[in-house]
Amino acid sequence: MSILPRERAQDWISRWDRQQEGYLPDREARFTAMIDAVEAGAGRSDPLVLDLGCGPGSLAARLLDRLPEATVVAVDTDPLLLALGRAAHQDRSGLRFEDLDLRAAGWSAALGLERPVDVAMSTTALHWLPERELRGMLAELARLLRPGGLFLNGDHFEVADVSPALAKLEHAIHDRATRRHFREGMPEDWRQWWDAVGADPLLAEVCDERARRRAAEHHGSESGDLSTHVTALREAGFSEIGTLWQNGNNRLLCAVHP
Repeated sequence: MSILPRERAQDWISRWDRQQEGYLPDREARFTAMIDAVEAGAGRSDPLVLDLGCGPGSLAARLLDRLPEATVVAVDTDPLLLALGRAAHQDRSGLRFEDLDLRAAGWSAALGLERPVDVAMSTTALHWLPERELRGMLAELARLLRPGGLFLNGDHFEVADVSPALAKLEHAIHDRATRRHFREGMPEDWRQWWDAVGADPLLAEVCDERARRRAAEHHGSESGDLSTHVTALREAGFSEIGTLWQNGNNRLLCAVHP
């Protein structure tokens, strides 16, 4: 791939963060709650943290700003987002990116970890895993976590299958928050961001690689129900499972490894 200057990568990530906020106006608040949970629950100042479906490293960078002694292993399968993350954070101590598909059995062994994981985290990513792959991924993850280790998953979780009235209210809260936050107009959307990235000549090679793989593509929510995630976590052996933070249907789900 053509050498991507750090400043160009940082600009694209800033633009990525902005378009993500269009779908999640309280994204930074959820990031903060998640990092609070890592800081309070990891049990040490230098935790080993997995960032699953890391994208360009937005959450990982914020965590290391707060916990500079941490080690973060950031996992994704999108070559474009990984390229941006590596270029923007090339000198960031304690952060490494791994190009692995969480849908493929054996991804955990490929990490080559030297000690058990203290915290695994993910944000707005795992909903694209089909239920069968989600269960397999969580089963592998459970083998990596130390006893008492945490799994933190921030996402939009649906409850319509068990409580249609609450689901309707949760969506209404989210929609009203979005309108208040973007009174001056919505930022560019997901498709507009990808179209703009595809027009950057410095990213042409990695965009071609992304198109060849097609492994990074996903369409909507394959497993968006809260009940699906809770059931999969219980089957993987996690004990205490609950919501640490919530705004509308935007939740920070936490599970404790026994």
